[in-house]
Amino acid sequence: MSADQRTAQLDAPLSETTRTVTLVSWKSAGVLLAVTALYALLLVAVPHSGDTRFLLSQRGDFFQIPVIVLPAAPLAWACGAVMLAATAFVVLRTARGSRTPMWVVAVFAFAGLTGFLAWAGAGSPRDLSVVGLLGGAVLWSVPFVYGALGGVIGERAGVINIAIESQLLGAAFTAGIVSSVTDSALIGLAAAVLAGALVSLVLGLFAITYHVNQVIVGVVLNVLVVGLTSFLYSQVLQDDAATLNSTTRFSSIPIPVLSDIPVLGPVLFDQPLLIYLMFLAVPAVWYALNRTRWGLRLRAVGEHPKAADTVGIDVVRTRYNAVLVAGAVAGLGGAFYTTVYLSQFGENMTGGAGYIALAAVIFGKWDPVRAAFAGLLFGFASNLQNVLSVVGSPVPSQFMLMVPYVVTLLAVAGLVGRSRPPAASGEPYIKG
Repeated sequence: MSADQRTAQLDAPLSETTRTVTLVSWKSAGVLLAVTALYALLLVAVPHSGDTRFLLSQRGDFFQIPVIVLPAAPLAWACGAVMLAATAFVVLRTARGSRTPMWVVAVFAFAGLTGFLAWAGAGSPRDLSVVGLLGGAVLWSVPFVYGALGGVIGERAGVINIAIESQLLGAAFTAGIVSSVTDSALIGLAAAVLAGALVSLVLGLFAITYHVNQVIVGVVLNVLVVGLTSFLYSQVLQDDAATLNSTTRFSSIPIPVLSDIPVLGPVLFDQPLLIYLMFLAVPAVWYALNRTRWGLRLRAVGEHPKAADTVGIDVVRTRYNAVLVAGAVAGLGGAFYTTVYLSQFGENMTGGAGYIALAAVIFGKWDPVRAAFAGLLFGFASNLQNVLSVVGSPVPSQFMLMVPYVVTLLAVAGLVGRSRPPAASGEPYIKG
């Protein structure tokens, strides 16, 4: 083999990687351009005039931040100009073969959100509460974050957890009944953890032991739990709702001093117990995956199970452990619906949150911290419709219901960048 041929072989993978990076960058630029065009079309088609009032503080803070009053139309158009400049910057960098910096995407998102809120709140007699917007985002992100953490744990061990939706719904149903019977939200939370782990055990039985396609098993479990909970809801809970479907919910626990900090105090330090556990769960999962022997073995099984088996790691046992832990963590997210959000279980009340959590796993590139931030993003999108309805926004409610799913599509399709799942994710291990 000549020297030129060897050089060509070495350059081939590099050129393929370069083409992939360029394609992803052009995809991101296309998404930014499409969002900017839709934003401009909205401002032109439905112009708004008047001022928008931004409320940044609440009573009880160390000091009061006055309501900020800004002219809606100039602010919206100025934000549009920032979005256009960011899009042009991304296009130029992509044309030169460079990647899209995350800070540009952050600036683009902040400008777009600020302009949209200014446009939506123009002329409204009510203040647009930033505290309510952020606090509601944290609250609504709970099932997404817990579900994403469960998805990360399962997939890092090589098991695709499509069944997050069934784990959330089964946990919500179980927590609702147990909390109603025992009159204790804490016992209901423990029952939700067990329910999530039980659904995961079924997933592990078919996917790990019997080597059934993991995606098919996950989809079947989602449909099964929806049907089972709907049947029990109509046949059991509705007949005796006062006893079996009247849950005790967690109340907010304000942390002294910290809860009085303007803006961030009510958002982070005046929340129910389940949210505080979420703040602890994210670093705990990261530490367990990256700094413990258990996490090292789990990641080894997810990347190269044959090599892990060779050095004495029990692949099947490790995957079962990961799946059970993943289901238990997702069960915490399911408990949110009946121990925090509502005082009763409702038919199919998760509404596809498990699928959004799965998108957060991909958006977060199978990292627990990034996946948690993705869950916060989707929670923010879910809460946005509530805030805009309060200020009397002219945006149709049907459109706002689409927001979290549109954000999910944009995140996965163009803004996630290049991500690689664990090498053995979805692959059954047959010891030979």
